[in-house]
Amino acid sequence: MSGMSPEEFAKKIGAGLLSFPVTHFTDSDTFNGGAYREHIEWLLEFKPAGLFAAGGTGEFFSLTLDEFSAVVSAAVEQTNHRVPVVAGCGYGTAMAKQFARAGEAAGADGILLLPPYLLNADPAGLVAHVEAVCAATKLGVIFYNRDNAILNDVWLERLCARCPNLVGFKDGYGDIELMTRIYARMGDRLTYIGGLPTAETFALPYLEMGVTTYSSAIFNFLPQFAQDFYAAVRRRDHAVVYKELRDFVLPYIDIRNRHKGYAVSIVKAGMRAVGRPAGPVRTPLTDLDTSELDALAKLIAGRS
Repeated sequence: MSGMSPEEFAKKIGAGLLSFPVTHFTDSDTFNGGAYREHIEWLLEFKPAGLFAAGGTGEFFSLTLDEFSAVVSAAVEQTNHRVPVVAGCGYGTAMAKQFARAGEAAGADGILLLPPYLLNADPAGLVAHVEAVCAATKLGVIFYNRDNAILNDVWLERLCARCPNLVGFKDGYGDIELMTRIYARMGDRLTYIGGLPTAETFALPYLEMGVTTYSSAIFNFLPQFAQDFYAAVRRRDHAVVYKELRDFVLPYIDIRNRHKGYAVSIVKAGMRAVGRPAGPVRTPLTDLDTSELDALAKLIAGRS
């Protein structure tokens, strides 16, 4: 079990770029713990501020509770307190509480609360859901604002008053006015994380709204590029940021957008391209086809 307080956790994850490791699977569709640990050790060489274990890029929704616990435990043991480990969490309230408790038992330092499965709910019901999950764990919780789980600044303020361990807000919605309202109302009560797909695209404008960090999936296969890009964002070097967007990030997004679900699939394809395969994605996701793999490999070769 982590000894890190929610406040300490929030401070640490806001201090630099965050990595979103994929979950490694064998060809027989089982968790490949050895390869996963090796990958995390490699990522740590590039100094991420925190690691998301079994999150969205880590295919949380394809994992059983036992697999989830194994993934988080492996991440915690391999990092050995060098950086905070954030465990994914989701589904309906009862299951989300189970995953939150399992993440805490596995030694995670915090929880990323993903949207509930399938349903669209009234904000009051969503607030009750978040409050119940926060009450189920002593860990710091990050609320992921996206898809069918969107809260405005007023509802978020109510949650923060009720849940001292709600310490983070990750935005995957992209409404600039809403993000501005949230930051204006909540200020430094929360740590703000960029969470739109391929977060590098939005990093510079989001920095102006108080979002000092984001989780990078590209970090999986081009960690030095990811850190260099983040450094350019933080120093507000527009020339470098837009050059890298033109030369790599936007062409990468063009491949990602060819099919649904490729936001995860393209990351595993990128790892294969750099000689660090993580196995296939699990259904209902699909892997890139040969032509898409070739296009991605050529793009990455220009950055390696």
